[in-house]
Amino acid sequence: MKQNARRAVFGAAVIVAMTVATALGGGGATADRQTAPTEQTLAEVISAGLTPAADGRQPQAIVDTGSGSGSATSRATDVLGEGPEMSAYLAAFGYGLLHPDSAPPGANRWNCTPSAEHPRPVVLLHGTWLNAYDTFSYMSARLARAGFCVFAFNFGRSTLLEGGGLGPILPGRYGVGPMEDSARQLSDFVDRIVAATGAAQVDIVGHSQGGTVANQYLKFDGGQGKVGKLVTYGATHHGTSLMGIATLGRLINNLGVNILGFYEPIVGHSNIQQAFGSPFYTRLNAHGDTVPGVDYTVVGSRYDEVTNPYDWTFLRAGPDATVDNLTLQAGCEQDLSDHLTMMYSPRSVSIALHALDPAAHPDLECAFNPWMLGGGGGL
Repeated sequence: MKQNARRAVFGAAVIVAMTVATALGGGGATADRQTAPTEQTLAEVISAGLTPAADGRQPQAIVDTGSGSGSATSRATDVLGEGPEMSAYLAAFGYGLLHPDSAPPGANRWNCTPSAEHPRPVVLLHGTWLNAYDTFSYMSARLARAGFCVFAFNFGRSTLLEGGGLGPILPGRYGVGPMEDSARQLSDFVDRIVAATGAAQVDIVGHSQGGTVANQYLKFDGGQGKVGKLVTYGATHHGTSLMGIATLGRLINNLGVNILGFYEPIVGHSNIQQAFGSPFYTRLNAHGDTVPGVDYTVVGSRYDEVTNPYDWTFLRAGPDATVDNLTLQAGCEQDLSDHLTMMYSPRSVSIALHALDPAAHPDLECAFNPWMLGGGGGL
């Protein structure tokens, strides 16, 4: 029993530590970009790569519709009680499993008053299968110490029966609901921040799906005019490959972690939406990548398993918008950050600080940051 539990936790850690790397993305070069992704096509692609079980049975991915109405739903919740500051992703992931609704350190101090130097509060948006704490337990504290009012919440919470897929079996695996719902949840959260702080606008820092949710908010849910700057890391701005999403089911099975038994369900509604060529992206980017009046800083890593090729994250500036597309390793080859550990990179933090306040933070830091583990500049 204990051995099986350890395998399950280890497998879950690898799965999430590869970022939804599997839940979202490597293998973009082999994906069929012309086929609109559906739950059934995803199940078929997952099944094609599954290895037989020890007793010779061949597992099959299935579309699990649950016992509900079949329509995907989600909700958002506040994060409360600041968790400890962490310098490594795996440590933050472990804490997040036990404390899935903790606030990242320095965040959600609702009595924070924006200063003249930092008039816009900073909103932190996590990604798929992640939460506010395990994504931002390193960066949030540094932004707060630099004098920013920082806010975060957990969005896109959905159960397996509501269309959230496998992720919600583990505590703290959020960002699985429809991204349109998550953008509306973001809209409500921003309105609360503006009312509490008296600020005219906010800035947003988004990781992975968080960047895409921010774009949906800007374009369709009233965000234009309310956001001054958007800083994203490994954001799935243009989607990822169906083959990459399929890797999730293979990894779970081939690790021997059968959390739900011999048949594995699909990975959740937001993952289907984030596949390249989905109707979601057709609508999101129909009129260009950006909206007027926003300054974008877009960060990609050469070692990102999710947005692969990593330059899929980059944006093209439209009218009255500025875009700074940055490769994390440019000028800092020792930064080996992948999709998750880029949020635990000193260079990533310095990029955020520079984007939000270039006068006070003119220089970018460079430090070694290990792939998969993440160490805040060390092991």
